[in-house]
Amino acid sequence: MKYIVVLPAAGSGKRMKAGHNKLFLTLRGKPILIHTLDVFEQDPNCMAIWLAVKPEERTIIQNMLHNYHITKVKGMPAGGDERQHSVYACVLAADATTGLILVHDAARPFIEPSVITKLTLRAYETGAAIAGVKAKDTMKRVRNHIIEETLDREQLWMIQTPQAFRASILIKAQQQAAQDGFLGTDEAMLVERLNIAVHVVESTYDNVKMTTQEDLLIGEAILQKRQQEEN
Repeated sequence: MKYIVVLPAAGSGKRMKAGHNKLFLTLRGKPILIHTLDVFEQDPNCMAIWLAVKPEERTIIQNMLHNYHITKVKGMPAGGDERQHSVYACVLAADATTGLILVHDAARPFIEPSVITKLTLRAYETGAAIAGVKAKDTMKRVRNHIIEETLDREQLWMIQTPQAFRASILIKAQQQAAQDGFLGTDEAMLVERLNIAVHVVESTYDNVKMTTQEDLLIGEAILQKRQQEEN
């Protein structure tokens, strides 16, 4: 199923404590951003990539794209103060009113192509679908370090990206959020406000977001495991 993908790449990455954009950090010698872009560059169903970037980092990223032969990036609008604003800037720049739009965290370089395929098919059928994995740990609601409630783990999912939507649905959700001054933690949250069902497609636990130094160690281990499987 054909789609375009939006990647917000203008975050500060404070929790990584890298001193610069965490997407420029390397895993096995290649920037995290390039690992992520490679997935979509190699997917024949991906028609275009849109990156929301900091204006002062645009030249750095352009050089990366050239050096690693990334050809599908069609534009790099300036990212906003919030992730939601960055995604909206890309959607407006892409001027896509039909078809599917995927939104993916640029710091998730290990999304499996098979998950993207399942996700886009579900979004095409239903209008809205997101990636997630079932919670492994026991989950409790806590206030002031005191347990209030133990939640039913069987009903809990840890949500990831990509998140896929019909363009018309995502645009309407973003416009409504902007009109209401509402900030969500992900695009699914905006779509939920329209009372549209958002379907969850099972992803993999490897699809981790590179957020802390510990995640970099996990990322190196995932790459090593994949290399061993290929050999």
